[in-house]
Amino acid sequence: MIDVRLEGGEWPTAAIEADAARLLVHADLAEAELSLVLCDDGFIHGLNREWRDVDAPTDVLSFAMGEGEDADLNAEVLGDIVISMTTAARQATEQAHAVEVEVRILLVHGFLHLLGYDHVEPDDAIEMREAEGRLLTMLGTAPGGLIARAGESG
Repeated sequence: MIDVRLEGGEWPTAAIEADAARLLVHADLAEAELSLVLCDDGFIHGLNREWRDVDAPTDVLSFAMGEGEDADLNAEVLGDIVISMTTAARQATEQAHAVEVEVRILLVHGFLHLLGYDHVEPDDAIEMREAEGRLLTMLGTAPGGLIARAGESG
């Protein structure tokens, strides 16, 4: 099940819901619950400050339910992906592609974090960059994800 919530604005949800469903099926998690929050910079700024001690908006945040001491309580709940549509629009302009493409890139990045991927260590960044590329290709987008864009390749 995919639950989409809008915070701070109105945005189309059909494409991101379809992409999320395809990602779940691809990961053999078709029955899992996934929450998507499409929001503005103000909303994600508050979350970023509260949960990461970063006093600025960001593009995507992930909150995995499979982490921490209560990880086994509800294994079919994957977690939450929060995407700032304000930042996505700005980044799409900077990257000279459609907002829908940027939202797909952010969704894939957030989804991989929910699956346990990270990019803090160089080897992990390489692995996550490759996974982003595979998932973006599967969704019909060129494989340049956030990790590749940031140059995090080890």
